[in-house]
Amino acid sequence: MDGTESRKLPRVPENLLKRRKKYQGLKAAEAKRALEEKRKLQPGKQIKFKRLETFVRDSRRKMRDDSRLRRMQIYKKKIPNISSKKLAFVVRIMDIQGVNQHVLRILKTFRLGKMFSGVFVKLTPETITMIQVIEPYVAWGFPNLKSVRELILKRGQGMVKGKKMPLTDNNMIEEQLGRVGIICLEDVIHELYSAGENFTEVNKFLCPFQLSVARHAGVNRKGYLTELGDPGNRGVGINELIRKLN
Repeated sequence: MDGTESRKLPRVPENLLKRRKKYQGLKAAEAKRALEEKRKLQPGKQIKFKRLETFVRDSRRKMRDDSRLRRMQIYKKKIPNISSKKLAFVVRIMDIQGVNQHVLRILKTFRLGKMFSGVFVKLTPETITMIQVIEPYVAWGFPNLKSVRELILKRGQGMVKGKKMPLTDNNMIEEQLGRVGIICLEDVIHELYSAGENFTEVNKFLCPFQLSVARHAGVNRKGYLTELGDPGNRGVGINELIRKLN
């Protein structure tokens, strides 16, 4: 043997090849039927699996909201040092899955649909009561002129014909708010900070401010990001939070 002869490969019997081909066809047909059944359940969507812990968490959160709202009806909570304040800034810092429907309606009224979104709110007895209802899910306080200006200049967007547009053109502002005497960016800032007569029109024109959170921000035992701290009334401390997230 000089090593020049070709090595013979082991042959597979023909009946075994036919059996393998038939088995592969059956598996492909089974996978196709399974995919069709899944699409019948939710066309175009994947089935979402929810763990038991999620249902327990949502149930406890709803029960907690229900009991808290009952207590609020009996014991009227007063917010200190608010008589001279006209403007508040509210930031959503907590997931709202499983919350009470009343809480959910107020969050939608304030347009706090996304996490870390913030809005300006004109303080009246009605809005103060609404803020107290959603307090476990938001951080809020009294912004100063510098915070209002920085939010408008950096993250301000207006809704024009159903589209979000950055506030970079005074002509656009005049077209949308000129009927109420608002013709430039400085007028928008002044109207918001002073909570003037046309505050509702200006606030409706503005989109909620989408703030940013650092990726390294950890979650504490309560479920809140450590970068944001606990929810509730921050007072003038909301300005520090705005600097951190803006």
